[in-house]
Amino acid sequence: MKDLLELRKDIDRIDHEIVRLYEERMGISKQVAEYKIANGKPVFDKQREVEKLEDLSSLGSSEFNSKGIRELFDQIMTISRKKQYQLLTESGLKEDVGFVQKDMPDFSSARIVFQGVEGAYSQQAMKEFFGADCNGHPVATWKDAMEAIKNQEADFAVLPIENSSAGIVSENYDLLVEYDNYIVGDQIIKIDHSLLGLDEASLEDISCVYSHPQALMQCSDFLEEHSNWEKLSFSNTAMAAKKVKDEGLKNQAAIAGSITADIYGLKVLEKAIQNNKNNCTRFIIVTGKKVYTKEASRISICFEIPHESGSLYHMLSHFIYNNLNMTNIQSRPIQNRNWEYRFFIDFEGRFEDTAVQNALRGLREETTSLRILGTY
Repeated sequence: MKDLLELRKDIDRIDHEIVRLYEERMGISKQVAEYKIANGKPVFDKQREVEKLEDLSSLGSSEFNSKGIRELFDQIMTISRKKQYQLLTESGLKEDVGFVQKDMPDFSSARIVFQGVEGAYSQQAMKEFFGADCNGHPVATWKDAMEAIKNQEADFAVLPIENSSAGIVSENYDLLVEYDNYIVGDQIIKIDHSLLGLDEASLEDISCVYSHPQALMQCSDFLEEHSNWEKLSFSNTAMAAKKVKDEGLKNQAAIAGSITADIYGLKVLEKAIQNNKNNCTRFIIVTGKKVYTKEASRISICFEIPHESGSLYHMLSHFIYNNLNMTNIQSRPIQNRNWEYRFFIDFEGRFEDTAVQNALRGLREETTSLRILGTY
């Protein structure tokens, strides 16, 4: 029996030979890319790869080795594709993203919609992004905001997309897919929730609390201390405050921003009741045109992938190989397709960057559908 040192020398010899063969294979892969460029052929040939993997894995001497061979060559072919995408970009074949760069517009005449009523957090985000004197109008629902842009009744809409405590606003992710509207900016605001009631009310009087579902989640610790209270969801925090004022019942309270108390003549019964004292919500600014400014440095996309093992890994590898930093990844179920999901990713980069071009090219060829939601 060979000793450990000899066995390691054998492995080193084999590894060096694998490296030599890998280099040779990548050289041929480059020639394949050059042929495809010259003849306008796509890089990704799924049927060819499936047949190749089946053939190579069948050569394994055991089931374990067959699986290992399939995984090894799956990786080699993936790396080869990445190289071919790079060569396409280097040859001057740019990925057409369909977006037009423009200077930052003058917002003074822009028509902007936000969901809720006076005092809503969406209104606060709107004023911070567009300016205190912007031309903003409330709508009843987030879907109404997207419809307003679609029907050219508004130029921009402000939608909450995620909260640092309660997570994503799933309905708005779905609306980004449903409508041909695009993200052109975002605004993060600090969320301080207060418990609001009538002037004559006290904590002891309260038995029913209204607020948006996310606000209720964000204040769960405080609400657990009052487990006898009924918690009821409402479409918007400011609308919940308005309801309490309009109905005039001393046992009712709303969770909303303190500014809402001044607007609707309510009393702050308890301040800063959110679990996370650094609670923040990120809002997105959407419009109906595929535009962006030269300052844009973050890109949002969504895609669907084949419902098979390893699909998501292969898609994420486009960011790894191109050294692109993902800042967010979410998934949402695809309607009428049980256990299949659509993925949403934010990453750093500009459309003009070679790395971004490479990644988008690869994703477009290998996903079943890819949509760029905007850059900002």
